[in-house]
Amino acid sequence: MATEAVFMGEEAEDLPEGRFMDREVDWLRFNQRVLELAEDAGMPLLERVRFLAIFAGNLDEFFMVRVAGLKRRLATGVAVAGPSGHHPRELLTRVAEVSHDLMRRHARCYHDSVAPALAEAGIRILRWDDLDEHDRRRMHRFFRGSVYPVLTPFAVDPAHPFPYISGRSLNLAVTVRDPRTGRTAFARIKVPSALPRFIRLEGEAFVPVEDVIAGHLPQLFAGMEVLEHHAFRVTRNADLEVDEDETDDLVQSLEKELLRRRFGPMVRLEVEEDISPEVLRILERELGAEDEEVIAVPGPLNLAGLHQIADLDRPELSFSPMVPAEPPGLEAEDLFTAVRRRELLVHHPYESFTTTTERFVALAATDPSVVAIKQTLYRTSGDSPIVESLIEAARSGKEVVVLVEIKARFDEQNNIAWARKLEEAGCHVVYGVVGLKTHCKLSLVVRREDDGSLRRYCHVGTGNYNPRTARVYEDFGLFSAEPEVGEDLSDLFNRLTGFSRTTSYRRLMAAPDGLRSGLTERIAAEVRAHAEGRPAHIRIKVNSLVDEDIIDALYRASAAGVPVDLWVRGSCVLRPGLPGVSETVRVRSILGRFLEHSRVFAFENGGDPEVWLGSADLMPRNLDRRVEALIRVADPEHRARLVELMDTAMDEGTSSWHLGPDGEWTRHTRDAEGAPLRDLQASLRRDRHVRATDG
Repeated sequence: MATEAVFMGEEAEDLPEGRFMDREVDWLRFNQRVLELAEDAGMPLLERVRFLAIFAGNLDEFFMVRVAGLKRRLATGVAVAGPSGHHPRELLTRVAEVSHDLMRRHARCYHDSVAPALAEAGIRILRWDDLDEHDRRRMHRFFRGSVYPVLTPFAVDPAHPFPYISGRSLNLAVTVRDPRTGRTAFARIKVPSALPRFIRLEGEAFVPVEDVIAGHLPQLFAGMEVLEHHAFRVTRNADLEVDEDETDDLVQSLEKELLRRRFGPMVRLEVEEDISPEVLRILERELGAEDEEVIAVPGPLNLAGLHQIADLDRPELSFSPMVPAEPPGLEAEDLFTAVRRRELLVHHPYESFTTTTERFVALAATDPSVVAIKQTLYRTSGDSPIVESLIEAARSGKEVVVLVEIKARFDEQNNIAWARKLEEAGCHVVYGVVGLKTHCKLSLVVRREDDGSLRRYCHVGTGNYNPRTARVYEDFGLFSAEPEVGEDLSDLFNRLTGFSRTTSYRRLMAAPDGLRSGLTERIAAEVRAHAEGRPAHIRIKVNSLVDEDIIDALYRASAAGVPVDLWVRGSCVLRPGLPGVSETVRVRSILGRFLEHSRVFAFENGGDPEVWLGSADLMPRNLDRRVEALIRVADPEHRARLVELMDTAMDEGTSSWHLGPDGEWTRHTRDAEGAPLRDLQASLRRDRHVRATDG
């Protein structure tokens, strides 16, 4: 242990300054990769539309959380330089430059490429001026029946102060003139969120909802002359602040904070590029917007609403239907029997979530031999069959304990509702450990076997218990009936629900107590193995790699000659290819039909690979401020399968983005002869179906 301690605590003086990139800028580069998928003419057209929508939604959350966090640091006077050496003020300027460029590029992709392609396919998104008389009459009827009753124009004058603009709402700024007095006035109309983003005309033609409202402004301002109107949109700080040490009721405190979320400080003002200077000055003055917070782009705004178009029933313009495979062996026996015989590793969405994870909880709820279920819930769907199974289990008299993380960002209200429904059904609901988010994905079922003994059946996953996202998120789940895994999960649940201080486990590594040190020790062990001439290799797959200590450990491993392969979907602030520091490091990113979400850690371990999977990304919040769990994969076939997946992703013949030392990501889709490289997700989809058929 002495060597590991030295490795962990080693000063960074031996490593160069500038070795960390800006996390915020690199996240924007991740969203750029999403945009590149939308720009790819080889993608099915409606999937390109969906990537445009995903880009817009991602950028909203980036401003609501990351940009808001930088602004809060400046406002509170704790604005010190970050790991990259850049001050938050510098970062905000750089973020504004990059994000504005990307938003303009996003608009160009829509206007110059995707919208014309949609029109060619018979799907038209029209502006009001493009409508013929027939369509306008249709929209007049729609406006009178479905829009006018819910609209409220807000005038701005000495008796009517500028109205509050809620976050992510779409609005119209309107200037009118009184023909009797000649005086001009300003008004704001909020587009009701209950209305569709695009109003459907006949067939597959649509018009933005704000255009329908704008086309009827004379009715809203009867007797006035409408001079101009412009769409605008505000993004606000959406981070919640609840002092868990001071509150007596976490749920009530969080609900109050959710009400305040709409009123957070502004972080971005979006306007259409044809807005007049006079109206823009009014908005800037009344909203307190600084120049770098204002972005002007061609309309329509809020293209996150393009999901509505992407969902059209045009199968020839979408990915072919995905039918998950049944894991081999499950057809012949029930899930408990299969898991009792051998641990089961499942890979979603290639292998079915419904017939494995959902079935696991459903069987536990109805099996009379099951006496108890313990479950964590971080995010789940609005119609979750897993929650319904837990409710059924409680009503049938089983002991059901559910840890609901009500602080899961943007799912707080949904999780509070589920928590109350579970409590009403008789489940024991707890909200985790004070000061920590519970992010681990665990399910524990206690069953009385035929011989009268109790056996624990366990599931440890990398993704949420969410049937909806399980269809598009790539994740792993490991089912086990091994006693040591059952003991580990029992110990961890006791920590979450009571006052246990257990920090060491048999096959788990858990944050915040042992995960950081456990990973660092294993990185150090690879350095020793390499020095001794034994096989050494570090392979890591995560969503984000931003933790400085872990990155420094990887730098030292690379400097010692250990090959380091990093598969990172989102932010990575490590610089590969730095001479003498990270020459053996390769960083790849794969984006596509499915969201790469699993976390896998593989260490060569002298030729006997040690492989872990679980919920933790390599970020300070995951390692220090969350309850996370990784499980060691024991089955040799499972370990080999995961190592093979990692190697395939890093292979030069696989299509991916490569990160360079300058922080730029370069997409590689064809080999030197121009032939397409392997699409990993398509290959896995084919392989899993072949495996299931052969099995």
